[in-house]
Amino acid sequence: MLGKMTALHRVTLRINIRRTHLKPTDRLYIATTVTRFQQQHPRNITLNHQFTRKMASFSNTDTGNKPSGPYYEKNLDTDISLKEKVENLIKFVSSCKFGMMTTRDPTSGKLVSRCMAIAGKEGGDIDLTFTTNTESHKTDELKADNHTNVSFYDNSGQWASIAGEASIETDREVVKKYYSPTLKAWMGDLGDGVHDGSENDPRIAVLKVKTSSVTYAVTGKTIVSRAAEIAKGTITGEPAGVNKLREISEGEIQQWRATASK
Repeated sequence: MLGKMTALHRVTLRINIRRTHLKPTDRLYIATTVTRFQQQHPRNITLNHQFTRKMASFSNTDTGNKPSGPYYEKNLDTDISLKEKVENLIKFVSSCKFGMMTTRDPTSGKLVSRCMAIAGKEGGDIDLTFTTNTESHKTDELKADNHTNVSFYDNSGQWASIAGEASIETDREVVKKYYSPTLKAWMGDLGDGVHDGSENDPRIAVLKVKTSSVTYAVTGKTIVSRAAEIAKGTITGEPAGVNKLREISEGEIQQWRATASK
């Protein structure tokens, strides 16, 4: 069994220790220690993500004490407050307006995605809401497995990947809150006095995604400067610094919701 570790040792572990070098009891101890370290040191919340990457079960080589993903190491942005991280994410997602929602088909097990328009935000704007047709495939898929991912991308190369759990709200008051008259163009009027695309149409529901974790990348560089970075990296082998890659953990999201509700 490994002995008691200092904070510095725990950080170093994510770089130097490989899974195959450890006994099962040691792996359990390290995982527990890292979790406690995250709780005590929120500024180092990305440690678990980095540790998981190094401890992945699939590996095709050994890079020794050098990072196997130097692009990730160079662009990872940890010197930022939680408030700024979340606000930057919200700003980016709002500017995109449309995201690709991924669900799992319960019959085939395949992952499928479709474009969804954001109807609103909750939980301090960290949770997303969408309107949906209750009779669509995605509601069946989410009933079988409510885990989902919503991704956003723009033409400057910025992107966001939001993992969460979805719920379907059919309460008419909730529907009215997020209803838009443009939904009639998508739902159609079936001419039976019920399924008319209005806010009272029982086919219209609100799909809420409660965010569990986020990874996103933003950039303050122009297209020209990013192209120059890539060109330099192509020639020299130096990783291109083109993005600010940020991660928001489940603990940070819970912290944000609690703060935003006050």
